[in-house]
Amino acid sequence: MPIFVKDAGQWREISSSTGGEVFLRDGTSYTNKTINNIYVNDSGTWKEVYSLFESTSFATISSSGQTTIAVPANANAIHIQQAVGGGGGGFQGADYDKAGGESAGAGGASGGYISDRVYTITGGEQLTANVGVSGAADTSGGRYSGSSSPGGTTSLSGATTGSIFSLGGGGGSSASGGGVQGPLRSNTAGTAGTVTQGTSLSSGTTVDGLNITTFNSGEAGSFNAYGTGAQGTNPGNCGGDNCSITGGTGGIAYNGNGAVGTSGAGGNGGNHPLTGGTAGTVGEMVYRFLRIS
Repeated sequence: MPIFVKDAGQWREISSSTGGEVFLRDGTSYTNKTINNIYVNDSGTWKEVYSLFESTSFATISSSGQTTIAVPANANAIHIQQAVGGGGGGFQGADYDKAGGESAGAGGASGGYISDRVYTITGGEQLTANVGVSGAADTSGGRYSGSSSPGGTTSLSGATTGSIFSLGGGGGSSASGGGVQGPLRSNTAGTAGTVTQGTSLSSGTTVDGLNITTFNSGEAGSFNAYGTGAQGTNPGNCGGDNCSITGGTGGIAYNGNGAVGTSGAGGNGGNHPLTGGTAGTVGEMVYRFLRIS
């Protein structure tokens, strides 16, 4: 709610929406003290009439690439509800000409993640957010030897604050050493995405009354959560000509709780019939701004 003061005969708004601040002269130290909240007693009930900053609604970045974010002047923290690196691609299945077996494609890996973490930032600074690309499937080589692409890194940094966090994309799966008449190829699942979670706040209350330790609405379902990605499965090869084998599953993001940032599945092999791998998914970042008391 805005409040107004009379300044040289003119009423002037000083509210959080205009970036204004209210100060109180403290006679003890004779310095100006910033006021976070003002209350009035209305017929025996205390009502808030001013808050220095109201926590913003959540914003979502769901497309890969770089985004510039302006921090509101009176914010001093950012709540990352959830963020994850891009998922790696799965690799195609394979069949052979009387090689004694068939091959399933291994799944890719999901990206590193964070969930419900609150970081200190500087009001008015510019943040740079990068959201990781999805890893494409079957991008190099052929059916018997090759690889899929990894997912991209999701990160956040500030012009004043510096690096805040970095979430590696999941690795793409691969195969090597096979031939149409044998030998059967070796299959490798993608490598889990790494996590550099940064330093976050462990406690605190916003000026509009939110206890940050209660934040648990992100994909991981708990406060201050973070972790590496999950590796996909690798079914390997089946024995016998024209056998059938199902492709591996992609690693699921957010410790098995989320779809965004999940990796691609491997293709079926042999007499299924064989299929190509699938691409991973793009990463994401969901955030809002706060002011901690």
